[in-house]
Amino acid sequence: MTIQLKSEITCPNCGHKKVEDMPTDACQFFYECDKCKTVLKPKEGDCCVYCSYGTVSCPSIQENKSCNDSGCC
Repeated sequence: MTIQLKSEITCPNCGHKKVEDMPTDACQFFYECDKCKTVLKPKEGDCCVYCSYGTVSCPSIQENKSCNDSGCC
C-alpha cells in the first residue's frame, strides 16, 4: 500500500479548500485557514486536522496505526 502524503483540507467555517503536505513524523493538531483565519482543531476522536477535515487521513491512520504508535501524540 502506498501512503498518500497530500490531503485537501476543507474549512468547515468558510468552505475554503487547500491541498497540503502531511507530516510523517508528527500529528498536526492545529491548522489556520488561509481565507478566514479560523484555527481548526481535530474533532473529538480524531488524532489530527487531516483526519477531521482532509480528503486523506494522516499517514499513521493510513498504515493502520494509532498516532500513539508512531510516537507523534
